[in-house]
Amino acid sequence: MSIKRRQFLTGAAGAVAAASTVFSPMTIARNKKYRLGMVTSWPSSIDTLFGTAEYIGRAIEYATDGDVEVEVFAAGEQVGGLEVYDSVSSGAFAMGHTASYYYIGQDPTHAFFTSMPFGLTGQQQNAWIEEGGGGDLWNELNARSNLVAFLAGNTGGQTGGWFNKEINSPDDLKGLKMRFPGVGGQVMARAGVNIQNLPGGQVYFALERGVIDAADWVSPYDDEILQLHKAAKYYYMPSWAEPGATLGLYVNNDIFKDLPKDIRETIPVAAEAANERMFAQYMARNGPALKRLIAGGAQVRTFPSEVLDVLKGYTDEIQQEHADKNKLYAKVYDQWQGFRDEVRAWTDVSEYNFLRYINGDLA
Repeated sequence: MSIKRRQFLTGAAGAVAAASTVFSPMTIARNKKYRLGMVTSWPSSIDTLFGTAEYIGRAIEYATDGDVEVEVFAAGEQVGGLEVYDSVSSGAFAMGHTASYYYIGQDPTHAFFTSMPFGLTGQQQNAWIEEGGGGDLWNELNARSNLVAFLAGNTGGQTGGWFNKEINSPDDLKGLKMRFPGVGGQVMARAGVNIQNLPGGQVYFALERGVIDAADWVSPYDDEILQLHKAAKYYYMPSWAEPGATLGLYVNNDIFKDLPKDIRETIPVAAEAANERMFAQYMARNGPALKRLIAGGAQVRTFPSEVLDVLKGYTDEIQQEHADKNKLYAKVYDQWQGFRDEVRAWTDVSEYNFLRYINGDLA
């Protein structure tokens, strides 16, 4: 193993080389070089999401001294943005960068490993998956699809979405057409919203043309890139549905097991570095982007407590319904709730009270 590779595997990954060429996993058995393709759920214009996938590819190439070449594809270049999971599961591509909750139609348990309504913040979600038992549960789910996954991005707190009318009561949600993924979308549906599942690259046009009335995407920096403020005026906070969304690097398990041990060890380290990098990017970029959105005409609103209370009630109902029908969901839900309660016992007296004081709310 070279010095560069050893440095990366001990955490000294910084500089990365340019991404390389072709990808087919069918070449793995025939060539000394490992050429892997990574499909993603992101348009190439989103430099936080798609850029994170590119970063992972470059980091793997750098750490392996070019023994592995990775080609990263934007949504739609090889497969649709919501087809990543199945494409990697089948072995058509070696890797995929996506959000687990896009696949709740296959099993609602996937939602836990991106974000759950009224759930964990970004820091708490990272802690649950990395150190709180969530990672083992995630791969128990993934094993059914011949996949292994690693944390590979965290958006931190998102927003409540863009609306073309003000939301002053739960009745204002009824009849809206809205892009909203995950269990949050199921909750909105129960509140009377007509949910549309759209990949990111289609959100602006659907909103601008009136195909949808509202849209949840990510947060100010990415929303500005998609120009959502030009298609809807009201920008609602907080993100009750995605208080800390994590993304995953999925790897076909058969392909992963056939890789040499040092390369198998490199992939999760690259993903972990990308996870921390994305979290920092959003934290640094969202504040300035929010100022620009407001200057451009966006009107920031806060969901009334009455609306949040109704959504919280629907969330609890749906969680229990899924747990009653799905043994793995029930297992994850029980473990997740235990971790949530324990970690909140700490963050409530530490971070939460600190922020209350800073905002003048601590008596």
